[in-house]
Amino acid sequence: MAEAKFKRPELTDRDLIDFYFKKYPSRSCDRTFANVYLWARFYEVEFAQYNNVLLFRDNSAGYGYAFPAGEDEDVKAAIENIMKWEKEKGVPFCLYGVTKENFAKLETWFPGKFDITYHRDEADYVYESEKLATLSGKKLHGKRNHVNKFKALHGDNWSYETITEDNLEECFQMALKWRNLNGCEDDEEKNSEMCVTLNSLRLYKELNLIGGLLRVGDEIVAFTIGEAVNDDTFVVHIEKAYADIEGAYTMINQQFVEHEVAGKYKYTNREDDVGEEGLRKAKLSYKPVFMVEKGVVTLKEDSEKECAKDDI
Repeated sequence: MAEAKFKRPELTDRDLIDFYFKKYPSRSCDRTFANVYLWARFYEVEFAQYNNVLLFRDNSAGYGYAFPAGEDEDVKAAIENIMKWEKEKGVPFCLYGVTKENFAKLETWFPGKFDITYHRDEADYVYESEKLATLSGKKLHGKRNHVNKFKALHGDNWSYETITEDNLEECFQMALKWRNLNGCEDDEEKNSEMCVTLNSLRLYKELNLIGGLLRVGDEIVAFTIGEAVNDDTFVVHIEKAYADIEGAYTMINQQFVEHEVAGKYKYTNREDDVGEEGLRKAKLSYKPVFMVEKGVVTLKEDSEKECAKDDI
């Protein structure tokens, strides 16, 4: 059977990709159009609509496919086809970003055929939105202190705003300043992440993003941007604040969820920690209610071969 024809996602593909993501929902931060579109430029991600399923293939660090989106019978057939394509090419079969729910389906369809290796660095942190908005309870006492100190330091001289066309350019300029202050030009990963941040602002309206900003006086000191991943979960893609403004990160997190997320979405997904120790400590300190674990699936018969994604 002929292999699917893959292409890089463009803005004109949004309706098609959104259709599949909404019809076959997930809580993984990977399953949003903005995330796919913005990061495809750096990770060589391509997609194809093939026999009623949506396929994604990542060529950046080798070779592999995301778990397909579609009806179960069509997804099973697509995985069988992917195995045939890989065998014909002489490369190991590999699925990446596979959740526990995905793997349970694989075990039902192909009992004992696959192995899965979970990558802690890629697990998404998911929180109760109401908790992030109120910071209630003993476990978040420290976060409430940060917020209260910020308010005490700045009195009536701070404000929160939803990001609109009227303040987008100010956010863009703040992001450029943040980039210069944080040495992004000398760090490939930071530079890629900053390019995604700037592009999310450039295409804010086209990507249907939702954002909020924090001012001290007239100056923007923090902003954050995200989107819904399904009916009950909102994912925060980007969060930037000046390190010298004490409590700015805690404050923009709390204010954004209070104004834009709580009461609309039960959960807030704040993505993974990319294995960075400081980021992991910060995300754990907000007490996630659960993690979206994701792993790499390989064929047991290929156990002696190296999967392209095993180095993730």
